[in-house]
Amino acid sequence: MNGDTLYSIGDLARRTGLTVKTVRFYSDTGIVPPADRSPAGYRLYGTDAVARLDLVRTLRDLGLDLPTIRKVVDREVSLPEVAAAHADALEVQIRVLRLRRAVLTAVAKRGSTPEELDLMHKLAKLSEDERQRLIDDFLSAVFDGLYDHPAFAAVTRSLTPELPDSPEAEQVEAWVELAELFQDQGFRTTMRGMARDLASDRARDDSTGLPRVLAEALRAQVAPALAAGIAPASTEADPIVTALAAHYAHVIGLPDDIDLRRRLVSRLESMDDPRRDRYLTLLAVINGWPAPESLAPVLDWGILALRARMPR
Repeated sequence: MNGDTLYSIGDLARRTGLTVKTVRFYSDTGIVPPADRSPAGYRLYGTDAVARLDLVRTLRDLGLDLPTIRKVVDREVSLPEVAAAHADALEVQIRVLRLRRAVLTAVAKRGSTPEELDLMHKLAKLSEDERQRLIDDFLSAVFDGLYDHPAFAAVTRSLTPELPDSPEAEQVEAWVELAELFQDQGFRTTMRGMARDLASDRARDDSTGLPRVLAEALRAQVAPALAAGIAPASTEADPIVTALAAHYAHVIGLPDDIDLRRRLVSRLESMDDPRRDRYLTLLAVINGWPAPESLAPVLDWGILALRARMPR
């Protein structure tokens, strides 16, 4: 071998930290072929065998299979190509593991039955197209006939979940729960009724979306009252109720009278559904938005305050 240093299997094992059995296995499979043989017939290896074995061990630790490793060390394929392909494969495995972890975490929290576990697993495994069809089906049921209404273009977009390509476990868990809400017929009916009512209220003035206008006005008027500990039926609440009713009357173009206040109470009651709050919370988790502040306290206060001023 022209004076090159040659190593026995034992020498390679000591230099690489591998066992003699492992080195012999890699030699038998052709990944680290011998460079020569001793007079007694024992295999001998050149200095490049040490580098090969170090590379093989690294690639094995990264999860590559032996046929692929052999192609890399024999330069049949480039290491960057193999690394890229393997990274893609690992990404798929990571997604699957995240889905499994999210489902199992949800099952542990809920104490789910085997039937619920099966449903959750199916919902978590939906493809992007299947998820979009489920979302479209829900939004179509809620906003059927209202998509051209100016008040609901932005509302529809703001209610659309977009699960990222590589979701975190909590995003997958939120998606599973949201997908279950999509199929809750009672929730669909409630949301559809709310959309119809709000569309009716916007018939006179299409410049802004009433859901956001009403919610923001309610929060602006009522939140300070809640913070100050003002009771809904107290005289201190009178100007707040008057301002809220006047704002609503201005938005829909009707006089502030008992009929308008009954209508306002009806609207607030339709919005005061805990499933609506939960929907918005889950949506924020999935889309990576800031957690929304619950509207329930101001809705409850507004409903009580309005009812306290209505004739019995």
